[in-house]
Amino acid sequence: MTMEEYMLPCLSKTLFGVECLGCGTQRALVLLFQGDFIGAFKMYPAIYTTLLFFMFLLIHLIDKSRNYSKIVITLAIMNAFIMVIAYYYKHFY
Repeated sequence: MTMEEYMLPCLSKTLFGVECLGCGTQRALVLLFQGDFIGAFKMYPAIYTTLLFFMFLLIHLIDKSRNYSKIVITLAIMNAFIMVIAYYYKHFY
């Protein structure tokens, strides 16, 4: 059995035949766990900013003594920008 059999299908791709901005995230995480850092980036270029975003979001929710909101907002904007650029590049180049 491969890891692909356990992955959730993309609802957008299943219903409409069009990949969403997050398509490739699960496969990129698997590649990261396997140690293929370049392959993970090629699969989903926003993988590293997504992980940083969720890490700081978790820290922001746990550690109330410091304010991480600027970092979280900056990472969210960076992540969205990379996702849109990668989506455009994947579909038009």
